[in-house]
Amino acid sequence: MALIDLANPSRFLALAGRALPWLAFATALAFGVGLVMAFNAPDDYQQGATVKIMFLHVPAAWLGMFGWTLMSLSAFGTLVWRHPLADVAAKAAVPIGAAFTLLCLVTGSLWGRPMWGTSWVWDARLTSVLVLFLMYLGVMALYRTAEDPARGARAAAILTLVGAINLPIIKFSVDWWNTLHQPASVIRLGAPAIHPAILTPLLVMALAFLLLFLTLHLAAMRNEILRRRVRTLRLIQADESHA
Repeated sequence: MALIDLANPSRFLALAGRALPWLAFATALAFGVGLVMAFNAPDDYQQGATVKIMFLHVPAAWLGMFGWTLMSLSAFGTLVWRHPLADVAAKAAVPIGAAFTLLCLVTGSLWGRPMWGTSWVWDARLTSVLVLFLMYLGVMALYRTAEDPARGARAAAILTLVGAINLPIIKFSVDWWNTLHQPASVIRLGAPAIHPAILTPLLVMALAFLLLFLTLHLAAMRNEILRRRVRTLRLIQADESHA
């Protein structure tokens, strides 16, 4: 099947129906392995057992940014190529990305309390991630309040592309400004600065989170396509009843 074939919602629904059980199984397997490895990982010599919050915090942060990146690519598809499923993909990604970003903020606060002595500081990294979460909420509100779905999709796409400016700010904030947040330890020039005993379960948990995101996103896209079909049928029935 060519990639262009997925522009057909019916073909996409058929593919999603076949892929979802396998994705769900892979997600459960990855979480099973990742959680066992995380529980058995050694404590950090400075952070103690608190370091294990990282197994939730870091993947959630990555997926929060990944969600907005996916929305930005979909926004191009909506505005430039007018791909039939681009807005479906963007709309489906919004609540999922928001949930991961919220998890990032909550787990970061839980880690910061024992490590920094405070649950929150208005430094560049934390503030920019909070802005990302608020932007997610803004896009969700825009989708819900738009009377015309087509105009709402275009407005959401524009807001998404404008908000993408925040992604490099989040990534490089610890390098550009003096913040409490530690610099990059995994995605950095040179080798990761984390011991393999911690890095390996972290990467497995990151894979599990990614598979969870893809599973939820595929299911949400399928539900959104079906919801739009139901809406179209209701509009047709309403027009026929007034004819």
